[in-house]
Amino acid sequence: DQKVYQIFARGETKGVFQFESGGMRDVVMRMKPNRIEDLIAANALFRPGPMVNIDAYVSRKHGEAWSTPHPIMTEVLSETYGIMVYQEQVSRLVHRLGGIELKRAFRLAKAISKKKTAMIDAERQPFIQGSAKNGVSEAKANEIFEDILRFGGYAFNKAHSTGYALVAFQTAYIKAYYPVEFMAAL
Repeated sequence: DQKVYQIFARGETKGVFQFESGGMRDVVMRMKPNRIEDLIAANALFRPGPMVNIDAYVSRKHGEAWSTPHPIMTEVLSETYGIMVYQEQVSRLVHRLGGIELKRAFRLAKAISKKKTAMIDAERQPFIQGSAKNGVSEAKANEIFEDILRFGGYAFNKAHSTGYALVAFQTAYIKAYYPVEFMAAL
């Protein structure tokens, strides 16, 4: 419903769940969300750590070219324009590129977010070896693993962000179609 997305694009989000702050309003005015995935990403990106990726996300959403070091990464990160945003993406990258069993990849993503260095260190070499089977050099695999650590440490659970985005959309819907009642209730 584009009438609802225009509420976000204009920054008229006072009273809209999770999108009220000046910083978040600035993000959505620059982002010009036109799909629920943009609201989901905005929720996940507007946190300490991931905030450094907001400008890149906005630029890429509006057409700036982007690339990743490997086609598997491009596929996994396509929904977020090549940027690691969600824990699930971290798990999929570790699993698909590094060949690590999905259950272990999920545990690694959790360990990264909780800074559990022993588990992280234990999975580095298997990731590098698995990446080699996908044609990635050891040096590039180490670089990718470091990127996973850097961005994965702040990755947000997509399901959580989705729940927030849905409530935000519903709140903005009421504001768009029932503004008097919305403001009275607010």
